[in-house]
Amino acid sequence: SRAMYVCNCNGIRERDVRAAIDAGARKPAHVFAANKCQAQCARCVCDMRQMIQEQDRVMALAAE
Repeated sequence: SRAMYVCNCNGIRERDVRAAIDAGARKPAHVFAANKCQAQCARCVCDMRQMIQEQDRVMALAAE
């Protein structure tokens, strides 16, 4: 289980971000909404975007 925090302000862990992405989150705002919170300091937004882009690449490769 992944316990690394992506968003310290809201206590959102990497596994929470991945679950939101798996459920269809395409933007950091969607990740916050899935976790019933909103951005505070926004330091995590770049990490969330990167995680979303990585998932997009994985899915594109899987579709080939």
